[in-house]
Amino acid sequence: MCAARSLHPSPRTLEVESLDSFDSLVAAGARSMQGWHAQSLDLRGRSAQLAAMQAQGGIFLGCTFDDGVEDLLRSRGALIFPRLEAVPFNPYRGRLYTPQELYAGISETRYEDTPDARVYQWSIRPGQRHRLDATLAAALHDHSIGDALDDLARSDLCAGRTMVGVMGGHAAHRGSAVFEEAAQLGRLLARDGRVVATGGGPGAMEAANLGAYLSDATEPDFRRALGDLAAVPGFRPSVSAWARSAAAVVERHPEGTPSLGIPTWFYGHEPPNFFATHIAKYFANAIREAILLELCNGGIVFLPGSGGTVQEIFQDACENYYGTRETITPMVLVGQEHWLRRYPAWPLLQSLAAGRQMEGRIFLVDTVEEALAVLDR
Repeated sequence: MCAARSLHPSPRTLEVESLDSFDSLVAAGARSMQGWHAQSLDLRGRSAQLAAMQAQGGIFLGCTFDDGVEDLLRSRGALIFPRLEAVPFNPYRGRLYTPQELYAGISETRYEDTPDARVYQWSIRPGQRHRLDATLAAALHDHSIGDALDDLARSDLCAGRTMVGVMGGHAAHRGSAVFEEAAQLGRLLARDGRVVATGGGPGAMEAANLGAYLSDATEPDFRRALGDLAAVPGFRPSVSAWARSAAAVVERHPEGTPSLGIPTWFYGHEPPNFFATHIAKYFANAIREAILLELCNGGIVFLPGSGGTVQEIFQDACENYYGTRETITPMVLVGQEHWLRRYPAWPLLQSLAAGRQMEGRIFLVDTVEEALAVLDR
């Protein structure tokens, strides 16, 4: 399993996230909807089946019914959350995002007109974070994304594999040595059978997801992708050009290796990268960061970065400092010059770990190959 435990454990809950699963339950003779969580289903045409079952304890989130069925279910004890038409996203979605979904239309239109940008603009409207309807919609959405991550952890993608996080600066430009190093790390991790997870944004995060995505590509194809991307070094001044160049690489390699990105609309000015095949995008940054750490049961590799990466190092260190032996995961800092002198996080991390169970799980190395060797050990 990718995750050590369920993010939202609830043994009495049954997630009903497709019409096929609903029909299968009915065909199997289900008589009660107690504990059912039905998300974003179009249940028109299934009125007879719904009416025949006990509704007490069932929860319907953003579902569509034939006329009169919603009132019937509510009168029988079901809890129904209505569809929210005034927000530019589905708060009850039952799956993670794909880059193609967030960037829908990017080949013909500007980034500012894509679903990802529209959601961000909605989130930063004046007073939006203090409106009850907006905060409720965002909270429901983030809960649904958490459920979808649970599904990913139970999927074939994660079966028998560990998930390793790659964290580093968002400012690493395509074409730079730092970008190539991060891409090599993602490629090596995926080839070693690990699932790569990042913060889902640009820079080192994009590079690690790119490397994982092209882990089965030939070396010439990998080098060609790096060269093509270098023509648009960053997402400024044009996110549109930046995203289109990535989309062209994905179009050339449509069957890339899956990896995970967990970005946030809190930092919506940093767009999600196009190479994470599974995107868990949150509104709440604190939840996003905590879940990313929790998922990475194979450890985290910290590439050179600045304020955000330093914060992530010590957030992870805090989890390991207070953790039990079974929950402590490796922390690998790459770049001795960077972590000893420019941002001397390593000496403080060593002092913090001294005498603790985490002491033997922290490492400072100089290359991504050394980082992989540490994780293998």
